[in-house]
Amino acid sequence: MARYFLGIDGGGTKTQAAICDESGRVLGVGLGGASGIDSVGADAATVSIGAAVTAARVQAGLADAPFAAVFLGMAGVVSAADRDIVRAVAQRLQLGDAIHVDHDIRIALAGGLSGRPGIALIAGTGSSCFGMNAAGERWQAGGWGHLISDEGSSYWFGWNAIRLAAGAGDGRWQSALYAPVMRGLGIERVADLHQRLYTQGISKAEIASFAPLVMEAAAAGDALALGLIRQGVQELALMVTAVARNLGWAAAPCEVTLTGGLWRAGEVVLAPFRAALAEMLPMARIVMPELPPVIGACVLALQAGGVQVGEQVQRNFDAQNWSLG
Repeated sequence: MARYFLGIDGGGTKTQAAICDESGRVLGVGLGGASGIDSVGADAATVSIGAAVTAARVQAGLADAPFAAVFLGMAGVVSAADRDIVRAVAQRLQLGDAIHVDHDIRIALAGGLSGRPGIALIAGTGSSCFGMNAAGERWQAGGWGHLISDEGSSYWFGWNAIRLAAGAGDGRWQSALYAPVMRGLGIERVADLHQRLYTQGISKAEIASFAPLVMEAAAAGDALALGLIRQGVQELALMVTAVARNLGWAAAPCEVTLTGGLWRAGEVVLAPFRAALAEMLPMARIVMPELPPVIGACVLALQAGGVQVGEQVQRNFDAQNWSLG
């Protein structure tokens, strides 16, 4: 009897689901809204995960087939209590009995390096860094949420874009960010900023959506935006260095895979990050992701279900076209 496995990548902006069989053949993928429990809560996460799984089931033609194992990689999951909340969501959705939950950085590593030991750095809506060495030892740096952490993330850049625009509007400094940030907020002047942020309110995802404005201003030579990028990538490189040091790679070769929407900005952020990391960790090698995080979740679901992810399974994953959005 065929067995099917489900991988979930739940983030602060969107949720992806993928269904695969034991051979590593992906049968269906689906998309839903935000499901990071620290951002939207358990009820909204249930809706988003349910929508993504339903879409994947429709594409796979598996309306009600049970899953042999499920792996959910979820933003904001760092404690046993967090994992219990996500397991309860999965049980409410009747995803199966073998439910496995971890931080989304775990699936980023599993996908980015196709299961090899190394380090994964997420810079998406939030930021975090996670590594696992050949002995199975794990370490995480960053990822403690937007109130105290998320340095170098889209949220962090977006928050700073609004902050810099406010200072430009009241005359503390000059920045090209002022006009595009005001337009993005739907206001005409800095005097309207307080009402827009504190009375109307603004979500974490909305704040993160301002990050590209920093990249555009930096590409055009804005000094404050360029300084912000230097600060952000320095923080990201510090996370990687902390993980490497704690897993025995301070002076040894290691692979670092990058994932998250921030990197889509290209060289305006990649070039200074490479330079910062090379200075702190000269023997690290940056590897762009070999598989998407949601497929990393499938890899971990297969392993949790007792399937050996060998060369043939890996070839089946590699042979597919990953345009998951």
